[in-house]
Amino acid sequence: MTIQWFPGHMAKAKREVEEKLKLVDFVIELVDARVPKSSQNPMLQDVLGDKDKLVLLMKKDLADPEVTKEWEDYFDHMGIPHLAVNVQEQKDIQTLIKKAKTIGEQKLERLTQKGIKPRPIRAMIVGIPNVGKSTLINRLVNKKIALTGDRPGVTKSQTWMKVKKDFELLDTPGILWPKFEDEEVGLKLAAIGTIKDQLLHLDDVAVFVLKFLKQYYPAQLKERYGIDLDAEDIVTWFDEIGKKRGCLASGGMIDYEKTADVIIRDLRTGKLGHFTFDRP
Repeated sequence: MTIQWFPGHMAKAKREVEEKLKLVDFVIELVDARVPKSSQNPMLQDVLGDKDKLVLLMKKDLADPEVTKEWEDYFDHMGIPHLAVNVQEQKDIQTLIKKAKTIGEQKLERLTQKGIKPRPIRAMIVGIPNVGKSTLINRLVNKKIALTGDRPGVTKSQTWMKVKKDFELLDTPGILWPKFEDEEVGLKLAAIGTIKDQLLHLDDVAVFVLKFLKQYYPAQLKERYGIDLDAEDIVTWFDEIGKKRGCLASGGMIDYEKTADVIIRDLRTGKLGHFTFDRP
């Protein structure tokens, strides 16, 4: 399955990130804690270059906590500032503000030594679509200033906002890259809802999800659906899940499209338990 998706507003956003990068002290890059590597846009990495960066592992409440700890150890080893975040936890928001201030103040101190007048800390927030950017911003500014939604492509323009008196934040739209060279990366991002479902064959994504869960989280798969994991035929799994969840077409036949949708919705809403696709 080849996934390509690069709307015009994303190409424009990439250019604007390049233009505005010199105005900020550092970048806050949001990745999904379930796919910390696959949700890093390689095109953005080229644009950001050596710019100071704080990596946020978003949606940690949906990820496997043990693997999240492995990723935190990895970022520590690489010397990359990072933080695992659940935006619904106020202590995570406060920790983020404190960490961001520390990074920004270090940059401002260097500028002051060069004779530049003091000013607010400035950061740019970047990431792929549907990573939780708008929800995080609303929590940071403590008001509903950014549009939110559980679908990609909600934010379409760049906006400056004040986070209390601590720093200024530049929001940017979620940006994907034109083509996923690794098909598995595309399947992982499709599974967590980064790409619009209308552009995908959801049955292919559901098959990938079931095979992955059988390999890494068989107990969670068994608990949710009670399927025979020893069965090699993936169609058998679809039949069992479809019957139990009432995904039937006329004549009592299994509706595989509805079954695939059920599997993916269960995954995204945490009903299949905590999981992480990427390993460091």
